[in-house]
Amino acid sequence: MQSVDRAISVMESLARHGEAGVREIADELDVHKSTAFRLLGVLEQRGLVQQSADRGKYYLGAGVLRLAGAAAARMDISQEGAPVCRELADELGETVNIAILDDDAAVNIMQARGSASVTAQNWLGRRTPLHATSSGKVLLAHLPPTLREGLLARSLARFTPRTVVSAAALRTELAEVGRQDFALAVEELEIGLASVAAPARSHDGNALGAISVSGPVYRLTEDRMPELAERTAAAAAELSRRMGHGL
Repeated sequence: MQSVDRAISVMESLARHGEAGVREIADELDVHKSTAFRLLGVLEQRGLVQQSADRGKYYLGAGVLRLAGAAAARMDISQEGAPVCRELADELGETVNIAILDDDAAVNIMQARGSASVTAQNWLGRRTPLHATSSGKVLLAHLPPTLREGLLARSLARFTPRTVVSAAALRTELAEVGRQDFALAVEELEIGLASVAAPARSHDGNALGAISVSGPVYRLTEDRMPELAERTAAAAAELSRRMGHGL
């Protein structure tokens, strides 16, 4: 824990001063010069600090921008997605969520409930399996192939008799998700629960998250799914526009 605290202190110091040498960092942290050098070396390996070739001083690296960008994107999609979720929930009367990728799961960061979902369970903040949810399938389908294959190589848990646990079958389904730009999950996570999801994209076209509509199978029927998929895709397109896609 001490090393983590010191590493964070190094980055905070560089944020304040712009740049600093090993001796300056060591003095500010009240550590030996060799300790400061090791901390800077680890941070440099991860791209969080960089060293000036001519002066030998360190400054914050591009890795910090990457982390900040990821955090900003998460906050932005939640903020921009709130009115989109509420409008879709009001229109369809069902529960609407926005989920983002969190390592090997989808985590719901925004939720709106429609008139028919007053007693529905709260999905906000929940991590849900990628292979058994419509949002998770959307996120999986839009991952770079190497990352997707790494996740599919893991054991896929079965939650209901309808959960797809074969990697080969899931690959086929994900290819279809990529073509049609929406995903379905009917009683794959819970018996009686159905959902449809579509990708929300950033300015560069990458999928930042997924917006989904969920509810009981007696309301989200097979006949109703095409309409729900169309409306969910339209909402995802609006959220993508708000995130800068197509502008």
